[in-house]
Amino acid sequence: MKNIILNSLTKFFSFILLVSISFSCEEYLDEDFRDGLSPSNFYNNDNEAIMGLMGAYSQLTSQFGWRHRQRHNWYQMGTDESSSNRNAASDAYNYTHGEGVWDSHGFWIEAYELVRNTNDAILNLEGNDQLTESVKNSLLGEALTLRALAYLDLTNIWGDVPYYRDNMTVGELATLERTPVSTIRPEIEADLQRAFTLLPSTRTGGDLGRVTKWGAMALKAKLHMYDSEWSDMLAACVEIINNSPHTLMDDFADVYNFSNKTWDNQVNNEHIFWIDFPGAPGLGMNVQQRSNTMFEEYSPRLRDEPKNKGDKNALKAALKSNNEDFTGWAGCVPLPDMADQSKWQSGDLRYEKTVTQEYEGIALKFPYYKKLWNLNQSYGVRSNKSSNYVMVRLADIYLMAAEAENELNGPDNAYQYVNKVRERAFDPDQPFSGMTQETFRQAIRDERKWELCGEMHRKQDLIRWGIFVETVQNTNWRNFNKAAAENIKPIHVKCPIPLDEILRNPNLLNTDPTNNGYR
Repeated sequence: MKNIILNSLTKFFSFILLVSISFSCEEYLDEDFRDGLSPSNFYNNDNEAIMGLMGAYSQLTSQFGWRHRQRHNWYQMGTDESSSNRNAASDAYNYTHGEGVWDSHGFWIEAYELVRNTNDAILNLEGNDQLTESVKNSLLGEALTLRALAYLDLTNIWGDVPYYRDNMTVGELATLERTPVSTIRPEIEADLQRAFTLLPSTRTGGDLGRVTKWGAMALKAKLHMYDSEWSDMLAACVEIINNSPHTLMDDFADVYNFSNKTWDNQVNNEHIFWIDFPGAPGLGMNVQQRSNTMFEEYSPRLRDEPKNKGDKNALKAALKSNNEDFTGWAGCVPLPDMADQSKWQSGDLRYEKTVTQEYEGIALKFPYYKKLWNLNQSYGVRSNKSSNYVMVRLADIYLMAAEAENELNGPDNAYQYVNKVRERAFDPDQPFSGMTQETFRQAIRDERKWELCGEMHRKQDLIRWGIFVETVQNTNWRNFNKAAAENIKPIHVKCPIPLDEILRNPNLLNTDPTNNGYR
């Protein structure tokens, strides 16, 4: 019963906080809130404050947030790695999206709701003498990190966006102009640096899923990476490598081995920052959130998948015997070259653990990211794939450190970082050595592709390297995906501000009447 009550309170408090600049300006939104829960009267003790911040965490798992076909569309689809095997998200992977595409608008709304939510939390936590100091510091660090995440994604996807850190009326929010990325990014960095000083190093038990100082530092490293700030990027990565409790898994297959795991034991020591879908973090609640996560995109729609129609019954029987699900969405699959083992470096053990074109010996129509699928039916039926969404893991940090070191000083001291990742990828080991700065630069770009494929890093990598458009144009697409190479233009490094937002707030066009080149 306690869990049910807490879960209800969490959801209710999340609801009352979720006021977005996307909402219309009805008068009732500007009226005083009387006789009920609100951010201003809820943070009276540690438990209330914790439940208050859980509203922000819940935002991460909401319908149009950091889950199924939302952030995923704009970070992963339409690269040289991945596309859809159906028409899902075709605007994203075929580069036909414009101002009116709902998927991008949905994520815009959710990101700003997270901003509003965390702003409210920070306002009520700062200087609050009714809270235990350690609890207050942790919650402040978490709120700062989640706000930073929202603005990091907003600026990556849309560039200049409205920026605010204080409570504002709906009317005020509806008149904000876009703020330059160059102004927002230092503010993000400041939030993350402060969060690092406030947050604990580890979480255990029911607190798993709450941000740690290393999650904040990982986002800080990503921020510097996106902006090619090599010295700061390297410093953040080395801090994590040398001082965090995180280690690489011995076996690459274990990094995403969710298939036989329940809600409370998905986390492993390589995961640094993730979004917790299986349960409500911070409340110790063994309650699954019935929502389809990123893994729905990667789980095969196996009921339709036998390459040979005569194998359908055998496939169903194999799935049933393993208590596995055959009704996934199958919205994201490797492109032909990613699925072609000859394109990988000879001896790379990651291929067999990453990509498959069969199940229990039965050939499938499409290749799939085996490392990311979750077929477990006991807790992962369709639209209930409550698997953690891992945003940053330690192998990524090692590869980032190698890239930054090479850009600063050449490859000599960079080998130590990339070779740490390659140790488990090859048997016998195949360490890098004897490269020029340019050959190492290309090698690390390839290494990121093989190690991190499908994990929503590739598009931003290609963009920051300045090779996004040409890479897509030269990608080996499937017949129904070929429009991507034909349609892509330089404007597609950013999305347009959603049309509904412009109609509500024409000031969004004041600083850029072209809307990122889409007009």
